[in-house]
Amino acid sequence: MTSVLLYTNPASAAVLQASDFRAAGMNVLEVVEDRHKLVQCVVQHAPDVLVCALAETDEAHGAGDAFFSITRAIAESAPCAVLVFTHDESAERIVQATASGVHAYVVNGYASQRLPSLVRVAQARFAHERALQQSLADVSGRLEERKVVDRAKAILMRARAFSDDDAFRLLRTASMHSNQRLGQVSQYIIHSAHFAEGVNRAGQLRMLSQRLVKLYLLQLLQPPGDAARPHRLLFEASVQRIDANLALLDKNFSKYKFGDVLGQTAITWTRLKHALQANPTAREMALVDDLAEQLLEEAERLTSALESEGAIAPLQVLNTAGRQRMLSQRFAKYALLGVLGGPVLAARGNAGMATTRTAFEQAQHYLNNLPLSTPDIRRALEAAKLGWQHTLAGADHAQRADGQAQLALASEELLGVFEQLSATYESSMQMLMG
Repeated sequence: MTSVLLYTNPASAAVLQASDFRAAGMNVLEVVEDRHKLVQCVVQHAPDVLVCALAETDEAHGAGDAFFSITRAIAESAPCAVLVFTHDESAERIVQATASGVHAYVVNGYASQRLPSLVRVAQARFAHERALQQSLADVSGRLEERKVVDRAKAILMRARAFSDDDAFRLLRTASMHSNQRLGQVSQYIIHSAHFAEGVNRAGQLRMLSQRLVKLYLLQLLQPPGDAARPHRLLFEASVQRIDANLALLDKNFSKYKFGDVLGQTAITWTRLKHALQANPTAREMALVDDLAEQLLEEAERLTSALESEGAIAPLQVLNTAGRQRMLSQRFAKYALLGVLGGPVLAARGNAGMATTRTAFEQAQHYLNNLPLSTPDIRRALEAAKLGWQHTLAGADHAQRADGQAQLALASEELLGVFEQLSATYESSMQMLMG
């Protein structure tokens, strides 16, 4: 039995009779007289057909426009077949009705014997419209899935140097093994790559907060001239790198979820940058280092938030490897602070070296014992072991100029190892495919 919801008002009640619909074998769910309740009633009853009668007074006073805004709302929220009886035969109103979710618009044509056929016409047009919408949605869905697959292929081709065919075969194999659609597998890869890049970039901010102070200290400890120039160039490149990373993170990640921590990180970075650009003296380095520590804490929160939001296990490995970059620079920074002069900086440097060394070696033990390994990763970990020994040796002689030079070189080489290792983890198949 076809269910109908009737909309009428006192001025049109004589046109629309519930008894006519019941006599035609239809189930009248309710007769609504207040158009403001129409959407609510359609949602509540979910009729097969909504039958409406527009009174001449409605049409004369512009209520027809308000009525058609209601039928549009129904089409969006609770779609059903809509049959309208009216006295308005204007072409403009017919076009408006057709564009507003009305499936049968009957002018001066109400008759009880015609109701079954008119209701069927409205239902048939509604069914045809829904089929077209579904077909369009299917086509759009396939197009969107193809775009997602192409993006995933591009990620694999860039990360693993695959050909287009190899990347597609890998996606198809993963789809079959996981019993997921190709688009779902591709979306996972896009999600993984997105957050892996975010964790890596935010992790670089941690490292750069410490590297900047290290490089500035090396400039202070070096006599003016060519000897300090390499440190100055690396310092300037690090400043540019922080600016670029903050801009990329702000562009690529949700301001709703990460805006607060990103904003605070940017504010602290601005303060640190201004402090360093003011050419602080050795006596002022404790205050500069305090700002660097604040930037480190905020970058740490940002990195952890991205890892948590990404919610894929390999991000922890990437985060740990990325954190080793920071610890390598932090250790060198503290070694240089300890020789800059003054008991306060010396105490800070000695305590910082001890805690940083412990943290670095614990994390290195974790990375060395991971099942996630390839020949490239094993070679990088061996290089990291050797680089750490050289860094420790440089720190032991940091009071001397040759020790400072060794520390500067070894810490930069160790940083390079962990930059490469982090990039390897970021583009690994375990990271991208899960």
